[in-house]
Amino acid sequence: MNPYIGIKHIEQVDSKTLRILWTDDKVSLFDTVELRRLCPCASCVDEWSKRRTLKPENINESVRPVDIESVGQYAVQINYSDQHKTGIYTYKYLRELSLN
Repeated sequence: MNPYIGIKHIEQVDSKTLRILWTDDKVSLFDTVELRRLCPCASCVDEWSKRRTLKPENINESVRPVDIESVGQYAVQINYSDQHKTGIYTYKYLRELSLN
C-alpha cells in the first residue's frame, strides 16, 4: 500500500456495514462484527506471539461501532457498543481486511 493513501471518508452504511472511501478512490466495505473480532489491540492479540487471544464466539452479533476517531495520518480508533475501545486499526491493516 502506498504510504500516502489515507481515508477520505468513513461511514456506517447500516448496522452491519462500515464503508471507507480512500484517497485513491478505492471503496472498502467491512462487516462491523468481523472488524470487532479482528481487533489488533493487545487485549485481543498476544503482543509477543501475535496469537489471537480474543475468542470470536464471545463477540455478540449485535456489536457495532459507536465512534470512530482519527489517529494521526495512519490509523483510526474504533469504539464499539460492547465498550471495547482500545483497537487502533492502521490504514494498512484495514486495506488488508477489506471485503472487496
